[in-house]
Amino acid sequence: MAFASSISSPSYSLTNVSSKPNKMLTPPRKIHSLSLVPRLSASRLGYALQLQGMDSLNFNPFASVASADVLLDEAVEKAHLPKGDAWSIHKFGGTCVGNSERIRNVANIIVKDESERKLVVVSAMSKATDMMYDLIYKAQSRDDSYIIALDAVLEKHKSTAVDLLEGDDLSNFLDRLHQDINNLKAMLRAIYIAGHATESFSDFVVGHGELWSAELLSAVVRKNGLECNCMDTRDVLVVNPTSSNQVDPDYLESGRRLENWCSQNSCDTIVATGFIASTPQNIPTTLKRDGSDFSAAIMGALFRARQVTIWTDVDGVYSADPRKVSEAVILKKLSYQEAWEMSYFGANVLHPRTIIPVMKYDIPIVIRNIFNLSAPGTMICRPAGLENEDGELVESPVKGFATIDNLALVNVEGTGMAGVPGTASAIFSAVKDVGANVIMISQASSEHSVCFAVPETEVKAVAAALESRFRQALDAGRLSQIAVIPNCSILAAVGQKMASTPGVSATLFNALAKANINVRAIAQGCSEYNITVVVKREDCIRALRAVHSRFYLSRTTIAMGIIGPGLIGGTLLDQLRDQAAILKEKFNIDLRVMGITGSRTMLLSDTHYHDWLRRGIHVITPNKKANSGPLEQYLKLRTLQRQSYTHYFYEATVGAGLPIISTLQGLLETGDKILRIEGIFSGTLSYIFNNARAFSEVVEAAKQAGYTEPDPRDDLSGTDVARKVIILARESGLKLELSDIPVQSLVPEPLKDSSSVEEFLQQLPQYDQDLAKQRQEAEASGEVLRYVGVVDVVKQKGTVELRRYKKEHPFAQLSGSDNIIAFSTQRYEKQPLIVRGPGAGAEVTAGGVFSDILRLASYLGAPS
Repeated sequence: MAFASSISSPSYSLTNVSSKPNKMLTPPRKIHSLSLVPRLSASRLGYALQLQGMDSLNFNPFASVASADVLLDEAVEKAHLPKGDAWSIHKFGGTCVGNSERIRNVANIIVKDESERKLVVVSAMSKATDMMYDLIYKAQSRDDSYIIALDAVLEKHKSTAVDLLEGDDLSNFLDRLHQDINNLKAMLRAIYIAGHATESFSDFVVGHGELWSAELLSAVVRKNGLECNCMDTRDVLVVNPTSSNQVDPDYLESGRRLENWCSQNSCDTIVATGFIASTPQNIPTTLKRDGSDFSAAIMGALFRARQVTIWTDVDGVYSADPRKVSEAVILKKLSYQEAWEMSYFGANVLHPRTIIPVMKYDIPIVIRNIFNLSAPGTMICRPAGLENEDGELVESPVKGFATIDNLALVNVEGTGMAGVPGTASAIFSAVKDVGANVIMISQASSEHSVCFAVPETEVKAVAAALESRFRQALDAGRLSQIAVIPNCSILAAVGQKMASTPGVSATLFNALAKANINVRAIAQGCSEYNITVVVKREDCIRALRAVHSRFYLSRTTIAMGIIGPGLIGGTLLDQLRDQAAILKEKFNIDLRVMGITGSRTMLLSDTHYHDWLRRGIHVITPNKKANSGPLEQYLKLRTLQRQSYTHYFYEATVGAGLPIISTLQGLLETGDKILRIEGIFSGTLSYIFNNARAFSEVVEAAKQAGYTEPDPRDDLSGTDVARKVIILARESGLKLELSDIPVQSLVPEPLKDSSSVEEFLQQLPQYDQDLAKQRQEAEASGEVLRYVGVVDVVKQKGTVELRRYKKEHPFAQLSGSDNIIAFSTQRYEKQPLIVRGPGAGAEVTAGGVFSDILRLASYLGAPS
């Protein structure tokens, strides 16, 4: 955000207070006014106001690379200090030096580093910078507690020093610490009276955190037996303020000052302050956001170092935020451009400007974890492919994904925009005037609309500014609307190889579509280093996981809920358990059962169960009732499924594990015309009529074998076959109700109302003779009995009945509980297409469901 200062820098100089290596910044020797409020400098006031303006729309970290390259070349060439591969640069962040034990750990790493020469850039102790900013805030708010807060700063560093140092080293540090605290107290008192702190005052106060941590670390390194000097980088680094709250290094002047510093402080190990620098007028300043990383990169360029190592508390750069994608992986290498893109879009990499100084000389940056020295980290360098087993260079086109949340889209739309010069300029000029940061821009080639993303906290001001700027165009109808779409997130795919790899965009959007993600806006530069999409905030994590999985960076993970853990459900769970490891290892698929529910009990995983209960759940079922129920409900179900782009698989509803539904759909999708479908759809009834024993005995045996429903009457009634006939009829385009299907029941009429299954089975032998007689009559004619279902598409009807077939007919050749289905079509009219196999039993039915689960995994991104 932009803000203006009413009080400039103090008229006294806060300049270079010492050229001695261990001397801290001292207060100004001379104050030209006895007033506690420092006198104002008109030139510095104007300069401060210029510094405090922001121009986020024109922010381009590479804009000054060309001029910076020239200055950097001159600085390095003119300097006579030793430079080159002998130097290694290390940077340790605040968490790395957060307490005395961690400072000892850092010192050990420095001592063990076998580089010939090394420069160590160090941040303030963790939370110290926040404490310093809090001092300023309290002082300018005229809150007397700033004095207590300053005592806390003193105690934090004093106790750390007492734990680390002893003798003269300790007394010298404490003397300087107390002197600095007294000076800060006077400075804060002046801020308290003025009720305002200028940027220069703030930078002067905040910079002490780095000074103290550098002094402490250098003293510990010396205590460990390694000669070491401490560098106050305000004596060396010179920067010029720019717009967008950034600074540009003056490499030529910094090179001169570095040469001068090294001539007076010859040493092979240097501990330098990060974050802080000076202006050309010797006014203390900072390198702004992630300034310590920037300090290390600048030093790396000035020394032409072999490598810059950024020590932090993570193992490296992840392919995605591990808090959102648990299977995110550490990237071994990134190009400079890839690192820049990922950091811009929120990945915890580096600030983009950190990359500029080292990129000129191909100096690699390595991100390493100080708490896990065994992790190799991530190297950021010039792109180079990886070799496969045949020695060929290969590399994934997409390196990683990053997201930015809490955004809003602003859409400026109207036919009057097309072909009108200056429209876009006027739009973004208005955005600039309110100090808003534009994250992404997308414009249709017709110029009919322009949309862009801004932080949600800024969208009201942006919308008001645009409506004010374009009020006349809106009233005249040249612009139709200025619309705000809240609750958005950005998802960016980053990879340098995307430009030379066809199909990357298609793969990305295919993954989003299969995950039922709607894309609000798209942006892609011609360099194709990144593809950016805007999605609903609530869809962002699901979108991130979907695309991350699709590009082989993680397993395709499917969270499942099992409804009905009976015979088939229980068998499915056994199959999932037995196959889980193989699916992970060979097919990159991770199936997770997150919940199980029956008619009486629901068991839910204590994590993630809410994810699969959310909107957009895919459905896989062997249950026939939904597809064979009332026609109106069926049609609504299929319409909803198509509109929502969720997947609905039901292969096991007709043929258990047999590919009946998929075969029928394949015929229709390829343009074939279905004439007739005829088949033995019940494994139970197939088993019964393939057995020569008495009817009641075979029914009892089928029940014991698990082929029947708990109540065998459900199978013998023919209703189950009728439901399968209805499902196939509707798949073939017929609009039939279950009541339209005439069904021949095999349940003897007097037994339909038996009070229990046991009673039914006890009385069934009384009716064995009826079926035995029909079998004998068929046998006498060289035929067999088969219970079949028929879909006659030509006559638009279906039937379920007991029929007789010649013994040479395919239906007469069945054994056991096999099913058989014949498709007569225009292509297969003379010789029907036959599908045959086991059609009953928990194993094959669960296998059919399992197959649909893996089909869903393929749709959602698993490699096929």
